[in-house]
Amino acid sequence: MFDNKNSGLLSNGVFYLTKIDNKLWVGTYGGGLSIFDGEKWKTYNIPQGLADAFVYGAAKAPNGDIWIATWSGANQIIGGKLDDPKAWKTYTVKNTNGGLPNDWVYSVIVDPKGNVWLGTEGGLAFFDGANWKHWEHKDGLGASYEKVKDALIKDTDPATISKHHARQKVEQGLERVQVPYNPNYIVSLILDSKGRVWCGTWGGGLSVLENGKFKTYTTKEGLIGNYVPMLKEGPDGTIWIGQNTGLSKLKEGLFGTKFTNYTKKDGLYGDIVFSMSFADDGSVWLGSFGGASRFHKGL
Repeated sequence: MFDNKNSGLLSNGVFYLTKIDNKLWVGTYGGGLSIFDGEKWKTYNIPQGLADAFVYGAAKAPNGDIWIATWSGANQIIGGKLDDPKAWKTYTVKNTNGGLPNDWVYSVIVDPKGNVWLGTEGGLAFFDGANWKHWEHKDGLGASYEKVKDALIKDTDPATISKHHARQKVEQGLERVQVPYNPNYIVSLILDSKGRVWCGTWGGGLSVLENGKFKTYTTKEGLIGNYVPMLKEGPDGTIWIGQNTGLSKLKEGLFGTKFTNYTKKDGLYGDIVFSMSFADDGSVWLGSFGGASRFHKGL
């Protein structure tokens, strides 16, 4: 077990894990980015060029550049030269003239062509190295409030306790919505093997961008919930969706799209699903709020 007392981690809040160049990259809550090579830890934070100490994602481009998602914009490290201060760049709403729709960046993916996709609290962004483009709810991202209002959770609205979230609602004309809902807020993002971009939203269901157009799925189409904190493509191309009320499997066939749903009754430790991994032995691991489940023979 690694924590801020026995390792190089500065924070015990771990938002994100990935593997780059055979090293473990750890995005933390307030402690920056920590990298572990199996023996030694090294941490990068604001003094080294990191845009923010809260890190939600990292990815390596085909040309060797590293991209990092933070709560104050996105970092690009030219050539992956982490120890060269001149190699660090930061992209924000301001210096991209709104190309990046929001500075709170929750995920980053680099496609095989080197294009960068960023999931933010204000929509989906795309950067090809020279030009920016983004999509919001008005472009088809996320379901409308009218469509999902009956299936939204009735918990405390973050906008009532956070100035940041309150401002987001005002900017989108949602200040009269008194429950957690923001169709522009992308909390999970994947690029599948067919080149489609899948976006999990905060109350607006699941949206997929294909050929420049969005298609959105909600509980009315068969999802088990409309809050989607986890997306994963299985080895066979199946899309798995972790939600606030369970896990859904999306299977596409000749007769359309079908969802199969799983909850604690089917063996999940908890119904709020945050992470998923497919092991080489055929087993499947699921991380839920409170604990994890392992399905020895898969799902």
